[in-house]
Amino acid sequence: MTALGRSLFGRRARLRWIHLILGGALAMPYVLVGSIVVGPLAGGENVFGSLSLQLASFALGLPLAAITSLFPLTRPLESGVVRSLCGVGAERLAYGPARTKGEKGRTAAWFTLHLGAGGIVAGMSLAVPPFAVTLIVLPFVPVLRDGLPGLPGLFGHTWALVLSPLAGAAMLLALAGCAAAAGALLARWAPALLGPSAGDRVAAAEARAADLAVRNRLARELHDSVGHALSAVTLQASAARRLLDADPEFVREALAAIEDTTRRTVGELDAVLGVLRDGDATGDAWGAAPAPTLAGDLDDLLRRTRAGGLRVDATVAAAVADPRALPAPVSREAYRIVQEGLSNALRHAGEKVTVALRVEVLDGHLRITVENPFGVAVPAPRPGGGHGLRGIADRARLLGGAAEAGAAGPLWRLHVRLPLKGTA
Repeated sequence: MTALGRSLFGRRARLRWIHLILGGALAMPYVLVGSIVVGPLAGGENVFGSLSLQLASFALGLPLAAITSLFPLTRPLESGVVRSLCGVGAERLAYGPARTKGEKGRTAAWFTLHLGAGGIVAGMSLAVPPFAVTLIVLPFVPVLRDGLPGLPGLFGHTWALVLSPLAGAAMLLALAGCAAAAGALLARWAPALLGPSAGDRVAAAEARAADLAVRNRLARELHDSVGHALSAVTLQASAARRLLDADPEFVREALAAIEDTTRRTVGELDAVLGVLRDGDATGDAWGAAPAPTLAGDLDDLLRRTRAGGLRVDATVAAAVADPRALPAPVSREAYRIVQEGLSNALRHAGEKVTVALRVEVLDGHLRITVENPFGVAVPAPRPGGGHGLRGIADRARLLGGAAEAGAAGPLWRLHVRLPLKGTA
């Protein structure tokens, strides 16, 4: 009973009822136009004094409503009302003007349906409650018994007076049921008639995919930058604490490296979070984020890494230091790949080991190799994507390259190949 009461008189049912009443109100001008035509055809008879003539005017006005629904604002306005009053999700509706013939036809069908169902329910809502209330109070107000048309003498019987309140209540329940059913049907048909077309859905899916791709890229940048900084700062602070009394000069260098690392990382973090906070994860907005490159920032990266106590034996081809030798996307992604490779070594290789870094240009590819002896753990991709080795593989694949990581004898080796030609 509770569920039935909510379906008839709950908040959603009431809002849908209001939606139908609005449809009836919108139908009135068309009914008036129809009455102008029906009145002369009926010999000048008062249209609003005859139910049949009113229905004829209503039927004549609906095609006019279908024609006026072709105005561009019809679909956006109807979609907004449906979302607010019928409980249909915004993602299931189209808010732009109807452009194609199919969209215009569906909009016309919806507008005609809304006004048609709304006109009927609105008419019932005006006529039924007064009559039903009269029936309910009839046994208690004798003067009303002679005022009911078409029922002379009926309410002189006791059984009629006893059933009168029940009949009035049943009429009100029937009205509520009709309104609830009509509202539910309109809510069910709204996505089909007012929803986005196949082209709109494809365009929306492409836009979401592009937005997600850029946000994933920002997430990778954030992970690689902050992850490396935290690993480096942790080792630098640990080394400085152990050598605080024995080697004050090293401690000063470590603290300076910590300051430089954190300042740089905070700047990158602010820029990335600014893009995400503004909700403008596009290619143009991406340009506002920091983009360290292999040519311009590798030396600083190696210096900060060595300041943390990790021994790095770097062999870097001379061409890598020339900003014009590498395409900009390759230089940016290669920097992050080297950064992540060194971060893995910081986290997993252990202390007092030497990491060999080799960056060279060979056979039209930029080749990056990071090798270190096995430490306390072996780096592995973590669930969720975009982390560690999985992030490196994603970067390489997006540039048309490849990444390999695994054991090579007593060493852990990361090898990445990035093509220098044809890079998008």
